[in-house]
Amino acid sequence: MDSRKWWALGAVNLCVLAVTLDGTILSVALPELAKALSATESDLQWFLSGYLLTLAAGVLPAGLAGDRWGRKKVMLVSLAAFGAGSVLCAYAPSPGTFLAARLLLGFAGSGITVMAMSALTVLFNDRERAAAVGVYEIANFLALPVGPILGGWMLSHLWWGWVFLINVPVVVVGLAVGIVLVPESRASRRPDLDLVGTISSVVGLVVLTYGLIEAGDRGWSAPITLTATVGGLAILAGFFSWERRLGNRGGRPMVDAALFKARAFSWGAILSGTAGLCIAGLLFSMPQYFQAVQGADAMESGLKMLPFVIGLIAGALPAGALAKAVGARLTIALGFVLAGAGAGIGSFTGSVSDTAFVAVWMAILCAGVGLALTATTSVALSELSVERSGIGSAVVQTFQKTCAPLGSAVMGSVLAAFYKAHLGHTGLPADAAAEIRHSVFSGLAIADRLGSLSLVREIRDAFAYGLDVSLVVTAGIALGGLVLTLVFVSGAKAAGHAGAAVPEASSTGRG
Repeated sequence: MDSRKWWALGAVNLCVLAVTLDGTILSVALPELAKALSATESDLQWFLSGYLLTLAAGVLPAGLAGDRWGRKKVMLVSLAAFGAGSVLCAYAPSPGTFLAARLLLGFAGSGITVMAMSALTVLFNDRERAAAVGVYEIANFLALPVGPILGGWMLSHLWWGWVFLINVPVVVVGLAVGIVLVPESRASRRPDLDLVGTISSVVGLVVLTYGLIEAGDRGWSAPITLTATVGGLAILAGFFSWERRLGNRGGRPMVDAALFKARAFSWGAILSGTAGLCIAGLLFSMPQYFQAVQGADAMESGLKMLPFVIGLIAGALPAGALAKAVGARLTIALGFVLAGAGAGIGSFTGSVSDTAFVAVWMAILCAGVGLALTATTSVALSELSVERSGIGSAVVQTFQKTCAPLGSAVMGSVLAAFYKAHLGHTGLPADAAAEIRHSVFSGLAIADRLGSLSLVREIRDAFAYGLDVSLVVTAGIALGGLVLTLVFVSGAKAAGHAGAAVPEASSTGRG
């Protein structure tokens, strides 16, 4: 076995880890940024949201650029831009400059993640790819708890700018290894630029993602939520209509409709997003549960999230071998069964539940997601040849990137609705009652000011109740994923016949 490709994968995945970390580590740095940059609440919200918007919107153009100009070139340019954006974040003199740097980081991050996934098709054969996908997914998983833990430690001991400068040595390693070990490849039949498709996909994904972010913040009935969500979906529908029409006219669309004729690719991509939905809500709700209900600080909350990543890794590692032994369908189905079981057990969580109980159900749920997500991604990539690995990987990434804001919005709205419904406080001033209903942290601040232990218990019980209902919804999503898997996924191996019907790409060698 050529060890060079595995070293290349390790370096590329280190860069993927940096991209994912940048989305999680910022949450603990917001108080420092507010002071250092004199940033408003609106500025802080955009520091988080802007990165997610550009990260989602850049994936399809990145895939097109890789297929057209060379995937290695796009990856190296994206890495350089990510390093430059990180430095600009650290030394930004104003909120506007910092936001511009965050937007640059998002676009660069989309290029890194898409080209990293494309490298799985370019570097690894059918037999090796499932294991490579597992390693790739683990790199994404590690950032989820590591970001808050690392960020909390750095902010306690170092200047806040190091939260971003830590990316620079990672970028240097990625550039060095990428230049030496990652082969250049591009589509032999270079796709056209397709400006209409590129612009409409970017605008549609930005608008849709913004709507989903607003849904999590303001609720689904807010005018801005409805306008942005419906508008984004309409623009994306127009994008797919244009791509189909362009293909029928003999043109070269950015996303070839022929990709979706392979059922394994279509359902692999869809179900990878479905698996992601099962954990997206946990990233929103569990840190709040640990801090507001159990009284943990930010770093302790990050440590309590370790079963989350341990479960994901435990599910991802055996996914390839299991798919070879029993087939992709049963592997994915088992993943959704475990995810549903973990969520079902978790729905009995109370405000005084033991830490070990929470750790067990969270690990079970995440092990199922790790298994299903790795297997579904491998199924989707098994239908891609090197020829279309760039845009094909971008389509898979689109499903996975949009599941984060969607899952947070759905679970967040369910949790908030049942948290408010479970509050039974009476006799409080209207403004105090409104604050309590606004958020669990606002409620606890009111209870602390009033010195009411009974109100503290009521608020914590209400949040735990909302969490339980959101986990019932998560179990329902897992059940839906199980049904779709059994109906639409064949028993083919996870690492299958890559792109049998698509001509192979040109390769311009290494270095």
